[in-house]
Amino acid sequence: MKRFSLSSLVIAVSFIFMVSASAQAAQTVNLWGSTTCQKRFLEPGAKALEAATGIKTRVIGVGTEKGMLALFEGKTNVAISSNTLQDSIDSAQEVLKTAGRPEIAVPEGLQFHEITKDVIIPIVNKDNSVSKLTWKQLTGLNSGQITNWKDVGGPDLPVQVITSYAGSSTKAVFQKMVMKDATYAANAIEVKSTSLEISEVSKNKGGIGAVTSGFFSLNPGNAKMVKSKTIERPLGLITIGDPAPEVQKIIDFYLSKEGQKQIVN
Repeated sequence: MKRFSLSSLVIAVSFIFMVSASAQAAQTVNLWGSTTCQKRFLEPGAKALEAATGIKTRVIGVGTEKGMLALFEGKTNVAISSNTLQDSIDSAQEVLKTAGRPEIAVPEGLQFHEITKDVIIPIVNKDNSVSKLTWKQLTGLNSGQITNWKDVGGPDLPVQVITSYAGSSTKAVFQKMVMKDATYAANAIEVKSTSLEISEVSKNKGGIGAVTSGFFSLNPGNAKMVKSKTIERPLGLITIGDPAPEVQKIIDFYLSKEGQKQIVN
């Protein structure tokens, strides 16, 4: 029988450790949900997270509501949300209702791990002289009750509402918090992303939208922020029960001093 030499044994053991270390270093966690979380901290902090923990993240930016459904359906063990826990659940069920599907069973023991806060800001075209709006005025403009900017101290110009897609958490928070669930104007333009919302407002002199401040600061285009009462929401990760060890490392990193530096404000 052929015998292994001591040196061969050492090489074999070393190879096993190398493979194990490589597998650990290449560990990837999939996170489904909020594109706001994706742009505010998950993508900006990806390299620093991997350097500190050895964990890579793969973000599937489908929106908070679809991220929650992916969590409920077992497609992921962590969802990313730009809304409160209860509102994330309610919005996910609303997506199913709109699609004509039955409600899904909500798992017990859901945990929300807040990473930071996010502020939603109203935006208008830079050429619009309006610089401040009350929530009542924002509701009137977005619901179609106010159809000309001159009625809120602006130019004699038709209002064009631009809003995110159905299922957008940013839209859901704005509609619930500011508009008190009033419906959007019948002629509102729905777009598929925050960048497109900013782009449409930039092109339309009568345009009005509402986007996350962090995303807006990255590329404001030809739009400007309008002052109003603060519209704030939490950003975080949602798990069923306690987070898996690798997910806990992600949470701990972003809550650390170094992690907080990675957040785009």
